[in-house]
Amino acid sequence: MDEGQIDVASRNAVTIITINRPAKRNAMSAAMCEQLRQALESFRDGEDRVAILRAEGDVFTAGADLASPPSQFWRAMPDVGLDLGKPIIAAVHGPVIGLGVGIVAYCDLCIATHEARFIYPEARVGVAMGLITSLVARIPHKIALELMLLGEPIAAQRAYEVGFVNRVVATQDLMSEALAMADILARSAPLVLKFLKQMARETQPKSPIEAMYMAHLKAEGVSSSADAAEGLLAFREKRKPQFKGH
Repeated sequence: MDEGQIDVASRNAVTIITINRPAKRNAMSAAMCEQLRQALESFRDGEDRVAILRAEGDVFTAGADLASPPSQFWRAMPDVGLDLGKPIIAAVHGPVIGLGVGIVAYCDLCIATHEARFIYPEARVGVAMGLITSLVARIPHKIALELMLLGEPIAAQRAYEVGFVNRVVATQDLMSEALAMADILARSAPLVLKFLKQMARETQPKSPIEAMYMAHLKAEGVSSSADAAEGLLAFREKRKPQFKGH
């Protein structure tokens, strides 16, 4: 069985992250979501200044792999499961389905081919986690509800017109356009990019589900900290804890 993988490459301060499971229409398994999170962590902690998220094959992603449901999918969402502090560009083609729409929504910029289309079929499937509701803060309200409730495809051009996509290009130009945009960001002042991105995030409303996941992540950071381990050890050893603030 093709389990798929997330490939990572680096070029001139640009990290290129590739969803690579074309035989299964790039459906995201639990393992692939974890690999995507690891790739984003490496990008965050590395020297590269901007990332491009792309996919192999004719489908950007068929969404979550229902044969191996990624219950922790939100951890692979840029700036939800982890704070990047750096820009990420989605370069999409073909169908972008379910989980893929959510991932693109949380990327900072998006370039799509003319053949790309965005489909969110959860209401038809009968399963929903709710993180997609943050889309209401990113595109017009009724367009977001059309996408979420009807589950019908929204073409790349219409996605561009409502502000979900930055540029629509020919298929053969997708990566050259994404790299050109990334090169501009790679040459820009990283502190300014981080500052502007952070201020934009704090200005943008968050859905209750998004806020819940982000709060969970912060609480998890405290419970897994060295201070937490020290506190428990000190309790067992019947002494005063020596907290270090990390």
